[in-house]
Amino acid sequence: MSARDQLAEAVSAAVAVVARRDGIDLAIAPRDVHLERPARREHGDWSTNVALAAAKRAGTSPRSLAGALAAVLGAEPPPHVTTVDVAGPGFVNFRLDDGWLHDALAQELRQGEEGYARPDVGHGERVQVEFISANPTGPIHVGNGWWGSYGDALARVLARAGHVVSREYYVNDTGGQIRALGESLLARRHGREVPEGGYRGQYLADLAPSYGGLDDVTAAGRWAADRILDHIRSTLASIGIVFDQWYSQASIEESGAVDETIALLAEQGLVFEEDGATWFRASELGDARDRVLRKSDGDATYLAGDLAYHRDKFLVRGFDRVIDVFGADHHGQVASLVAGVEALGVSPDRLEVKLGQMVSVMDGDEAVKMGKRAGTAIDLDTVIADLGPDATRILSLMTSLDQATTFDLAQVREQSVENPVFYVQMASARIGGVGRKATERGVVRAPLDQVDLSLLLHPRELELIRCLEELPEVVAEAAADRAPYKVTTWVRRLAASFHGFYHDCPILAGDVDPALTQARLWLVEGARIGLAIGLGLLGVAAPEAM
Repeated sequence: MSARDQLAEAVSAAVAVVARRDGIDLAIAPRDVHLERPARREHGDWSTNVALAAAKRAGTSPRSLAGALAAVLGAEPPPHVTTVDVAGPGFVNFRLDDGWLHDALAQELRQGEEGYARPDVGHGERVQVEFISANPTGPIHVGNGWWGSYGDALARVLARAGHVVSREYYVNDTGGQIRALGESLLARRHGREVPEGGYRGQYLADLAPSYGGLDDVTAAGRWAADRILDHIRSTLASIGIVFDQWYSQASIEESGAVDETIALLAEQGLVFEEDGATWFRASELGDARDRVLRKSDGDATYLAGDLAYHRDKFLVRGFDRVIDVFGADHHGQVASLVAGVEALGVSPDRLEVKLGQMVSVMDGDEAVKMGKRAGTAIDLDTVIADLGPDATRILSLMTSLDQATTFDLAQVREQSVENPVFYVQMASARIGGVGRKATERGVVRAPLDQVDLSLLLHPRELELIRCLEELPEVVAEAAADRAPYKVTTWVRRLAASFHGFYHDCPILAGDVDPALTQARLWLVEGARIGLAIGLGLLGVAAPEAM
């Protein structure tokens, strides 16, 4: 049992003691005891606000309840607790001896890469994460790639935190953009000017000579989209993004699912006809205005297809939760989609929409412009070829999805500590180097149960263990907040802690006591496990050499 769990149980038991003694109707289960690490180390190792949360029910002041709890806890301290203090308006702070960190390291080492940092916050919830879903009208550009890294990393985090996850790409392979793609392809094929609003990228000029089908814009568009989609698959696979399902919008329309969905909405009185078009009364469900489902020319709108698609997600395939990752330019569609899902009888809190903000690319002092139709978009392929897949993934996961991002290609190319990608992977390489040096010198790591981890008392050692001990909590928070960047932040902090330990704590030097060498070798293994888990959640390799 972790120190955190032991403290939670002790606090819960102390509440019960105080309640019985004072005749208070108060009980708090261990799972409901909130514990956190104080921002300032001098305030202790752990702190709980249980007195602040329960004082009103107890009919007393928070500080008075905190004092009573501290007295009970101090009389029979939990394992490793040395002092229990009351701070501020009613916080109970705990200071622990270093043994709790040694126990935490031993627990991590016993559980290993497969078992450590698997907080079961998902409890088997079936979650579908739909992300990227870019129109197959051109190569994946940097913005789509950035949001793709987010979606994939989120899926990895959720899976490690106890969810059952399915990754899906919604292929927009029908409608006006496919016809525009076909028109552009045929224009290139016959040496004509690409029509206004068409696609002008070099990728289409390269495809055009291979097309030998009919001069039909839909057929030509579908043909081009299939080949572009193959390229998209290859690009995404090169940075570790693989989907469980590629779901065709055309298949939804051709199956009759759109008509069925519109009919279901009509049965509820939420559909009307006007100006030859079919409308959804979305304003009755919180949207700013009503929305068209089928245009006067008979084409279904994107919303109609999307509602049919989400009906399939929730009511046919039975996902408990759906997380859609959209670009910021789709923000106007969110209210309509939520309204439609609710109209289909699905609780709207089962649908989450995450909006990725603008991604700007610099190359030194020069801004790189992006625009798919104009053919000026910077392809994700180009960035991957320039920086490598690992650097691309780490960079795209350094900030929150809802923050606009600017990154400089020139800076990332530099192999220096100023480059966060290099700094993290150098820690992994140093870990690999320790293993190689040990092998060269004939030093064999002893079994864990024969090693005294309590010898790890240097501030650098203890700080590294503290960082490793936090990983399960980081994974749980990243899952709950849908924030993979929290893992990136932790990985960078772990790298910094390891570099400090590596610099100040010799491992294989001749003047280091052999027992301490063994303890430090196991600490290096703990760092390897933590870094492998963290980088794995980000979809990044942990290199053994650089």
